[in-house]
Amino acid sequence: MPCSVICISRSSGSGGDDVGRLVAERLGFLHIDEEIVARAAARGGISPADVADVERRKSLTARVLGPLFDGGGSSALALGVSVPVMTGDEPGSSEIQALIREAIEQTAARGEVVITAHAASHALEPSARILRVLITASPATRALRVSNEAGVDIAKAERTVKAADAARRDYLKRFYNVTEELPTQYDLVVNTDLISLERAAAIVAGAAAERSTLATPPTGS
Repeated sequence: MPCSVICISRSSGSGGDDVGRLVAERLGFLHIDEEIVARAAARGGISPADVADVERRKSLTARVLGPLFDGGGSSALALGVSVPVMTGDEPGSSEIQALIREAIEQTAARGEVVITAHAASHALEPSARILRVLITASPATRALRVSNEAGVDIAKAERTVKAADAARRDYLKRFYNVTEELPTQYDLVVNTDLISLERAAAIVAGAAAERSTLATPPTGS
């Protein structure tokens, strides 16, 4: 079965979001990230009760993702969807995580998609059709990127990266029971310390193409 789903997990400041978009452009795949789902939830007024019910969550997620599937776009601005009006408190992190996981599962089932999220690779069972990728870089490189992109001094950027790393570890442990993140949990690990994000995207796209070749039976078999 050809590789049709690329899950890109990334550490903050690694450039993983940009790599995901570039890979999607190269392959002509849909690109989705957790921000799209979270923003749709916040803007649409989704209640915790909506997300807690499995069937309602599946239906709701399908409605949220519908414009992306139909239009092939990847912008959060494309989500002009009608969702239930919120009557209680705003969804907390657990509710949003449930929605994000459902979105990952539904987009993966669709195929031809690049999913960029902190733990995208952990939300799906390993499969020949899925390429699990980690985009990372050293703390120094990531802090420099955060400093340049956010316009803050390097000391603040270093604190931001350190806090983001701690939050990511907690996220993996709480939602996916991953107590220690290992390179072997991924099919491909790309360090963007010394290569451009464009080159990183080319490596990921090349790995996906190679996996498709290996996974596709020879003609006549």
